[in-house]
Amino acid sequence: MAQVLIRNLKPDVLERLKARAARHNRSLEAELRHIVTEAGSPPAKITEETRRLQALFAGRAFTDSAVDQRDDRKR
Repeated sequence: MAQVLIRNLKPDVLERLKARAARHNRSLEAELRHIVTEAGSPPAKITEETRRLQALFAGRAFTDSAVDQRDDRKR
């Protein structure tokens, strides 16, 4: 497993991270691992959100906005 060292972290940031870890019943190291893992894996969340939006708008018809834009330019 890789290791990461973060230098020059402001004390108030560290305190907020410790508080966050405590709220999630995790050690600081486990909380930081969770944060970094989440930040390094956004495609799954994007895919999930895309599917949710597709389901929300399924079966709806939308007009072509290019037609409206052309009409607006003619005014």
